[in-house]
Amino acid sequence: MFSSTNSLFIFVIFSFLFILETSSSFGNHSSIDGLLPFAPKHVVITNRINTGVTLILHCRNKEKDFGIRAVQFLQSFDFSFHVNFRKTTRYTCTFNWPGHRATFAIFRVDRDDSPKSKIGVCRECIWVIYEPGPCRLKRDGGPEGSLTCFDWDS
Repeated sequence: MFSSTNSLFIFVIFSFLFILETSSSFGNHSSIDGLLPFAPKHVVITNRINTGVTLILHCRNKEKDFGIRAVQFLQSFDFSFHVNFRKTTRYTCTFNWPGHRATFAIFRVDRDDSPKSKIGVCRECIWVIYEPGPCRLKRDGGPEGSLTCFDWDS
């Protein structure tokens, strides 16, 4: 059974976390994102394959599978989730277009939800898919509109 001291302590901790999380919606939230578990994330993937073809993608992690999606040129697919308590959340997508198949970890905590990451924390992780590789648009802090591009994982 919890004592009243333990109950008060738990209440204070949860209140503090709630205030931190809700206050992030009133301004520049990048200062606390990446520090708290259960951070909300929104991933947007836009097809910019140079040949203007339909991109077939399949995104999933250990718990959630978003199914196979056909994304037309200049169109997008998006999904939302919360980072898990252990901060091990990872979503991997496979991308197929005529003559090509590629894989990329579209969300990794160490890259996309860590204040120590060289590209910064993203709450809205916007990816543009080009043939040479995926590029993440930097919107949450830093120069607006700058792209950071990556090689395909495989």
